[in-house]
Amino acid sequence: MNPSGKAAPGMLRALSSQNRLASQVLAAHKAFLFACLAAATLLSGCGVLNNYPPAPSTVDTVDHRYRIGPLDTLSISVWRNPDLSATVSVRPDGRISSPLVEDLMAAGRSPVDLARDIEKTLAKFIREPVVTVVVGGFQGIYPEQIRIVGEAAKPQSVPYRQQMTLLDVMIAAGGLTDFADGNGAVLVRGAEGGKQYSVRLKDLLKRGDISANVAVKPGDIVIVPQSLF
Repeated sequence: MNPSGKAAPGMLRALSSQNRLASQVLAAHKAFLFACLAAATLLSGCGVLNNYPPAPSTVDTVDHRYRIGPLDTLSISVWRNPDLSATVSVRPDGRISSPLVEDLMAAGRSPVDLARDIEKTLAKFIREPVVTVVVGGFQGIYPEQIRIVGEAAKPQSVPYRQQMTLLDVMIAAGGLTDFADGNGAVLVRGAEGGKQYSVRLKDLLKRGDISANVAVKPGDIVIVPQSLF
């Protein structure tokens, strides 16, 4: 500042340059926030319905034959041979071990098929074994489990059951969170090469619109996005 009390021209130019820089930074910050909001809107759906076709309300009713999966609990009963009977868990590698039977592959087999396999092994030690296998603690094989991810109250995998519907799946998942965009949810159908369908979970769960309930298939994935509003 000069003796007359006025700012020197150099100082004025410096202040003007700082003001312009601050304005540019503020503008860039606003642009960044806008871009983030736009990206989040695209990712979350922001309460807007997606463009996928609606999921069909029914599917082909093919009898589903349960296949044993890792972590299933099996009750193996050998008729007239209680010492050979046992309750075992299927290991993560899909195999089981029971009296006189070691490292037998169980995952992917039906209970009846597994019983026949055990009989073949036991036939080396006892005459004409008769085996029954009963499954408890159902998990099923991974490709047939139905997965619920995103803004479900309890994201998880659930074993498929005959004639299962979307309502059954969401009950198992505990419904939706307060932040879910239920009507923006997507059903990915693995049996159809990953084809995607729209489902109306909000209408189904919050409004009781049973017309929004649809059948599910083994291997389906339900994705529930988050809503920003």
